[in-house]
Amino acid sequence: MVLEPVSCPTCQSIDVFRHGRSAEGKSRYRCLNPDCQRNTFILNYSYQGRLPKVKQQIVEMALNGSGIRDTARVLEISPSTVIKELKKRARPKGSQ
Repeated sequence: MVLEPVSCPTCQSIDVFRHGRSAEGKSRYRCLNPDCQRNTFILNYSYQGRLPKVKQQIVEMALNGSGIRDTARVLEISPSTVIKELKKRARPKGSQ
């Protein structure tokens, strides 16, 4: 029996336990660190648009002037994923 050490991708805590399975059959984990912003996570996502580093790249490319289709093509994700992520990160009203 081989034990695979699992740590939270956000806070790097090893205080993690299995929390069932996703719809695709992948193991879901829950972080028990009370200071961690992330509640549950999957180690290997099927869709790359779910990865935090890809979400950060979407924002960085938008700030550098890349269009939605260009960003989607470069990161190999759906344009609707790009739009959804940019809407989440929209500027607050009143600031420009």
